[in-house]
Amino acid sequence: MNQQYTQRLEKIEAVLWEALPEEPDFSWMARSFLSVSTSGQPGSIVPGDSVKFLTQPGRELLGRGGKRWRPLLMVLVCESLGGGERALPLTPLVEFPHNASLIHDDIEDNSEERRGKPAVHLLYGTDTAINGGCFFYFLPLTCIETWDAPVERKNSVYALWSAYMRRLHLGQAMDISWHRDFFSLPSPEDYYTMCRMKTGCLAGLAAVLGVRTAFTVKNPEKEGLLEALVGEAAEKLGVGFQILDDVKNLTTGIPGKKRGDDLVEGKKSLPLLLYLRGHEERGKLAARCFSAARSQGCSAPEVEELIGELRRTGALDEAESQGRTLIKEAAHLFSGAFTGLSGDENARKLLADLTDYLAG
Repeated sequence: MNQQYTQRLEKIEAVLWEALPEEPDFSWMARSFLSVSTSGQPGSIVPGDSVKFLTQPGRELLGRGGKRWRPLLMVLVCESLGGGERALPLTPLVEFPHNASLIHDDIEDNSEERRGKPAVHLLYGTDTAINGGCFFYFLPLTCIETWDAPVERKNSVYALWSAYMRRLHLGQAMDISWHRDFFSLPSPEDYYTMCRMKTGCLAGLAAVLGVRTAFTVKNPEKEGLLEALVGEAAEKLGVGFQILDDVKNLTTGIPGKKRGDDLVEGKKSLPLLLYLRGHEERGKLAARCFSAARSQGCSAPEVEELIGELRRTGALDEAESQGRTLIKEAAHLFSGAFTGLSGDENARKLLADLTDYLAG
């Protein structure tokens, strides 16, 4: 990424770490928990080790890095509409829930590794990871409370965040229900629906927040259609990114994860669904390979056997093509959404380049 992205990402990082400090002070405690005392009287809430038990899981995962493309998308949408850096203070609203979902996802999938290190629940214990992950969902709401905006705008962001969090969890519920039972095979269309909620959801939230923060006061004529257009574009972008991620998991491997671990976790990714579509006889081979992967891990020979079948039948290539098509459609929708509107042309160019970057 070029220097213009780096400058924005550095500012995003500063906001994220300010919202999740290593040493919580009394000011942060007051914002986060409403009750604080410097005297340490019984019943008061003071900084201490108990607070670190709550924040360490989130800090651990956040500190391992990540593309941060969702908050970057949010910032660029706002800039594209002439809103400057008004979206910056709210970027934790999309990045913290993303990391929270990864903590919970690894517990639900019995994953051993995330971003090149042991999964958070293996470091801190499942109980601490669950609690810290939940806290990581809710912590960024303090950003709304300190956001310099009218109460009406703040309330609209609260409602928006709540709706998208419900969508996110429904998407995860669909994913869990499918990987618990191999013979529960969704259609590719159902898979897209799941991805729109589980992965596209936070991208959509980022883009809609970019619009909502660009305008200092409510502007129904501009905002309604614009939010719908950029929200759809961002969800397509998120789904395309997820599909390409699924393909990479089974080909080159994803940095920080084991190649083929989606098979160990029983994930019904798009390449597998395309492989099985209309070919009932392939189900027995896939079930055998999934069973071996689940019992032996990524080292099971059957993992490579199934990956070879997905490659031989063209399922991997077809899935990759669909992922890239969705990202191209997203770029077209973003471009069309801004047509005829004043704003920052340089930010729009950076947004277009970001979609290209996510296409790999």
